[in-house]
Amino acid sequence: MKQHRRVFLQNCAAFAAAGLPFAVLAQPAAARPLRLRGTLEALSDTRLTLRERNGERIELAIAPNLTVTEVFPVTLADVRAGTFVGVGGIPQADGSQRAIAVLLFPDAMRGTGEGHYPFDFLPQSTMTNATVADVVASGGGGRLQLRYKDGEKAIVVPPEAPVFSLRPGDRTLLAVGHRVSLTAQEINGQPTVLRISAGRNGFAPPY
Repeated sequence: MKQHRRVFLQNCAAFAAAGLPFAVLAQPAAARPLRLRGTLEALSDTRLTLRERNGERIELAIAPNLTVTEVFPVTLADVRAGTFVGVGGIPQADGSQRAIAVLLFPDAMRGTGEGHYPFDFLPQSTMTNATVADVVASGGGGRLQLRYKDGEKAIVVPPEAPVFSLRPGDRTLLAVGHRVSLTAQEINGQPTVLRISAGRNGFAPPY
């Protein structure tokens, strides 16, 4: 267990270096929520083992009030002017962002994390949560113009970029071998999963 706690705290430090909001950085390392991504290698009612993208294995307790969210595919045609999206992207030389994936937020989550800021998924990646001002479809992909309270960004969406949305899920989404994205925090000395996202029929969280 000590090794799992060490790995968890190392990940906390790396995540902080990637640019979490100040309010989170101001917390002690053990108290910081941490995003982890990987494949479930073991699962019980109270614990899971995650094989992270870097190959590290980490064992985590599961909170009794675990929130499970289903990620499911939609299309760029579902993204229209006025919808609220979250786009993980890579900055381009012309000032635009090349989308890694596009999240179409449900209306109930409109405004979540609005703004443009660093994202920990890839080196130099960013996240833009904003309202769609314009959509231009082209060759299976397209271009989005996003506006948020402090500015706007142009997003190039390549054809291969997943477009997805969210809805409430349950533990039937969780199985060994499934790729997941989760939020964990140290509680009573144990790395503990608070929220987890997974998909069905082979679809997995893009990040």
